[in-house]
Amino acid sequence: MTSNIIIGNLVDDTIEMAERKGLGHPDAICDAISEQISVELCKYYLKEFGAIMHHNVDKALLIGGQSKPAYGGGEVVQPMSLIISGRATSQTNGKKIPVGEIAIETAKQWLRKNIRYLNIEKDIQIVSRIRPGSEGLVELFNRFGKGEVPLANDTSFGAGYYPNTKIESTVIKIEQLLNDQTTKSNFPYIGEDIKVMGVKGPERDYYTIAMALVDQHISDLDDYISKIERVKKYISTNLDLSRAVVYINTADDYAKESIYLTVTGTSAEHGDDGQVGRGNRINGLITPYRPMSLEATSGKNPISHTGKIYNYFTMDLSRAVVTNKFADEARIFIVSQIGKPINEPHLLHFQLKNRKVGKERISNLARGKLAGLSDYWQRITLL
Repeated sequence: MTSNIIIGNLVDDTIEMAERKGLGHPDAICDAISEQISVELCKYYLKEFGAIMHHNVDKALLIGGQSKPAYGGGEVVQPMSLIISGRATSQTNGKKIPVGEIAIETAKQWLRKNIRYLNIEKDIQIVSRIRPGSEGLVELFNRFGKGEVPLANDTSFGAGYYPNTKIESTVIKIEQLLNDQTTKSNFPYIGEDIKVMGVKGPERDYYTIAMALVDQHISDLDDYISKIERVKKYISTNLDLSRAVVYINTADDYAKESIYLTVTGTSAEHGDDGQVGRGNRINGLITPYRPMSLEATSGKNPISHTGKIYNYFTMDLSRAVVTNKFADEARIFIVSQIGKPINEPHLLHFQLKNRKVGKERISNLARGKLAGLSDYWQRITLL
């Protein structure tokens, strides 16, 4: 177990910003599908072989198509393309594993469930380019199947914090509200592609929302403008943002009738591309004023890839520090070394605000959490 635990202080920030890419954003689509493929592979491996096998399906590219939105309903004239890549065990003991088929079907199911106006058969082409993993990384992974502590299959770091600020919490709530099923029933013209940027200023907070509108529900420009205003009022009322400034679709030019109108509810239909790792971190946010890793966690295996495990772990450990009243706020950083046991990080560093207990109690909490990392995959995959 590591003894390199460093506990320091946290400096307050008075200005901040936070961003969240919503369900239908091209980057968020890539992240979600890659992660779901990992989950489905885990299910298949467990069912067929009794253990999760090596995989990292953390590469996906969504290439935007071409569309012609129109009041009352337009069309997609050139389909989007989703290319899924990575590495996965595709054969063991002479038995072939349908990795490509699992990946493609998982992608289709996720899109059917989450992007309401996307025609899976016509509007998107899905291709799997998943290949077998390298022998070295597979061997590091195989310890898990033998009941041993997995060895880290990368030298990576994780970063996490708790609690969220008001700006961060509100950014999440705005996107979740707009993509909630009740909201979609009441406002069917709201697409799934939503991005929210929150800015905390000296005097008030500002929220800028990019929100795709679905053309079949919009009759003309006046209708578009009216519905934007309805949504703005709905957000302010439901989330008590009367003291904040809320903007929606600031790129619109009404004089030129250049507006954010889509056929499918996602900007991927017309030239906006997506890629795994460019979306939210595992806490659902992009936070330049906070510690975060640029690691693409989606699709990485939850057993030995510390680039995934450690980012979840630091968020959970930060929450435990605060909920146990050891400090008012926590920021935690952790580093692995490839080939070393995942529960023996090279470094675990705490930054705390208003620490209330001795360092040894915090260290003991950390050691206890590290001891459970071999089973941590169950928390990540939620199988």
